[in-house]
This record gives sequence, C-alpha cells and structure tokens, in this order.
Amino acid sequence: MSQPPSPLNKNVQASLLEILQAEPTTLQLEHALRLLAKWRAKLIHNTILQKTGHIIKYGPFAGMNYDVAASEGGGAPRLLGGYEASLAPIINDIVEAKPDLIIDVGCAEGYYAIGMARRLPNATIWARDANKDARSKCAHLAKLNGVTDRVEIGGIMTHADFDICQRHKSVVICDIEGGEKDLLDPHLAKGLFATDILVECHPTADSDMVGVLTRRFEKTHNIKQIDRELDTASLPKWMDGTSDLDRLLALWEWRSTPTPWLWMTAKPANQ
Repeated sequence: MSQPPSPLNKNVQASLLEILQAEPTTLQLEHALRLLAKWRAKLIHNTILQKTGHIIKYGPFAGMNYDVAASEGGGAPRLLGGYEASLAPIINDIVEAKPDLIIDVGCAEGYYAIGMARRLPNATIWARDANKDARSKCAHLAKLNGVTDRVEIGGIMTHADFDICQRHKSVVICDIEGGEKDLLDPHLAKGLFATDILVECHPTADSDMVGVLTRRFEKTHNIKQIDRELDTASLPKWMDGTSDLDRLLALWEWRSTPTPWLWMTAKPANQ
C-alpha cells in the first residue's frame, strides 16, 4: 500500500502548478526547475541525516555537530563538509595563523563562527547577524559544540565596532548579501586597515562589487579572488550508487549567480 504524499510534496506540487499556469517562458521554466531542484536537495539532505547523522565528517570543520537548519541556502553541502569548498585552504591558513579574534559578520546559523571556535580554542568569536532567528540558531549550535563561552552573538555590526581590530590579531569573515559595499569602507571603519578580511562579493547588489572592494584595499592588503568549486570528495561512499544528478544536488548551495570571495590580507606597515 502506497504512503500518502508528505506535506512537503503537496506544497511543492501546489507551487509547481502555480508556476506552470503562466506562459512557459524561459524564466518560468527556470523557476520550476529551481523549485524541483530544491525539493530534491531537501530529500537528499534528509537521507544524509538518516544515514550518517548530524556530525560533519569531512572538510575544515569535520567533527562539528551541525544539528541545525541552514538559515539560507543548501543544508546538505554544509552537513557533508563540502560547503564553499574553495575556501577550505583559506580556513586552514587562518587557523595556522592563530588569530585571537574572529569577527563573523552575517554569521547566519553559525557554520563558520562555530566551526572556527572549535578549531581555534584560544580565540574569541564575534558572531553578528541582523536576523533574530539566525542568532538563535547560532546560539544553539554554540551550545551543542561546547563553545558558548567564547562565542559572542550580536546584531548589526557598525564601522566603529571594527576599532577592536587595531588591538587584536583578528580576521573578519563577511557575508551580508550586498551590504559589504557599505560596511567594508576602511575610511569609515579604520580598524579594517589592520585586519585580514575574507568577504563574499554579491554582484547583484553592485555589478562592480569586486572592483569596488579591490580598489579600497589594494594599497593596504594583498588581494586574492576565490571562485566557486565543488569538492566531490565530501560525498559519502554510499552515494556512489545514486544518480549523477543527486550527487550534484547534494553539493549544490542553491546559488543563482556567481558570488566570488576576496581574501584580503593586511600588508606589513612598512610595505
């Protein structure tokens, strides 16, 4: 006897039918494809949880308890440990440098904030997000991983808040959906001159976002652009028997446009 459709499946079907009632333009079909891809990705995420649990098994944050829903984007690549795979070498470099302060602006549910707290046991982590629900999830994740005492969770970051970077060996990680253009201005936030910055650029907010930030920091920082890549090594062995599409969707981060990162390391004062 077949099982009745789940509430998720019913909601997806209703949304899909609504989309398909319109003229079959390329845009409408893209909306339909994205909806179905997100539906399938959620099912894959649920399967990963059932088979391997919620401890990340791979990547720079292996061992982290990730028993929380992603605030935005795909949860499966985070759980697998292949999320934003191109940043893994940078994360490892940051850990080796042993900063005593990490400022995670736009921390969401805390993937980076809690991951860095686990890997830097002597560092303080500032986890900042404007979204109350995201802050609540981050606090939950900090408790699960035993780092509550070193993770300071707060709301919106201001220019003046970066003054602390002048007094500490620090790294700023910034992902604020286009807000980086206003926030990361070293002439308004003097502390940014003294710190290393890992920032995700959102060209949908400004098509020249990479150029804007590069011009602001090129005299004081060495700058490297990091583009997206997939790490299939994060896929568990049991997924060898699944379809190529499912394997791809397990790594899909739900992005609709390229969002390159800039790794900007502060030059020595005499350089």
